[in-house]
Amino acid sequence: MKKIFLPITILLVVLTSHAQKNFQGMAVYESKTSTSDFKKRFEGNKEMTPEMQKGIEERMKKMFEKTFILNFDKQTSIYKEEEKLDTPGQNGGGMRIMSNMLGGGGTYYKNVKDKDYTVDKEFMGKEFLIKDSLKIYNWAMESETKIIGGYTCYKATAVIAASKSDFRNFRPKKDEDKKVEIKLDSSKTDVKEKKTNFMDEIELPKEVTITAWYTPEIPVNQGPEGYWGLPGLILEVNDGKTIILCSKVVLNAKDKVEIKAPANGKVISQKEYDDTITKKMEEFRQMNQGPGGGRSMEIRMSR
Repeated sequence: MKKIFLPITILLVVLTSHAQKNFQGMAVYESKTSTSDFKKRFEGNKEMTPEMQKGIEERMKKMFEKTFILNFDKQTSIYKEEEKLDTPGQNGGGMRIMSNMLGGGGTYYKNVKDKDYTVDKEFMGKEFLIKDSLKIYNWAMESETKIIGGYTCYKATAVIAASKSDFRNFRPKKDEDKKVEIKLDSSKTDVKEKKTNFMDEIELPKEVTITAWYTPEIPVNQGPEGYWGLPGLILEVNDGKTIILCSKVVLNAKDKVEIKAPANGKVISQKEYDDTITKKMEEFRQMNQGPGGGRSMEIRMSR
């Protein structure tokens, strides 16, 4: 019996090791960002017809509702927006810019073993290759559970600094904040000629609370976008405005996907990229205050 048992044991160890090495999975995520705050800007606007409002809502839905694919193994993953054909006649340049600022565009590669990531982004006609260390999440593990797609998931929360280059983090300013700004500007002689600037009506919070749901039934240290660091695949993430929910999981499919980091673009750190976005947004704000207002911004973005 010993002569038979020993080879079988060795074989099982080899097969298990080989299975873990070749383990791969795919998860589909639906990302939806609340647009209620922005819709309020258009409500009650007498200059906007129902057709105009409907058109804006349709464009906002396309920008704020996206589908992503996460391909992962034990150590690495790539997260990419599902490719869709642009509707003819739409502003492709402006849509691509907003897509990048709303969490879309490019391929997001994570290596949880080396704790680094690479993501390629196109912004204002330039290609960037962001390389940096993965964000460390101080997850608070909780006992609350729920079922997502047949998997038992556990709750975890973390508080992080809001990203300056992710437009989803911006919130409309509170009414009291707007009143203070109006009071400060009332001393100017040209206060009646001052135009409403969309960029002046939003602000970036210092911190964002993240609520994640992960399943130990898929024991990989992975998740959508830059989320990671939990003892199981993250199937849902909620930051208060954006919900990323897994709708499908496929494990060990016959057709394997090559998981590798993107390589095209000017290499830049996350901070350098954030500073570039912040600078460009300030330029947009300045252009909006000049003759032509929002129109000048739209023309510049479409180039």
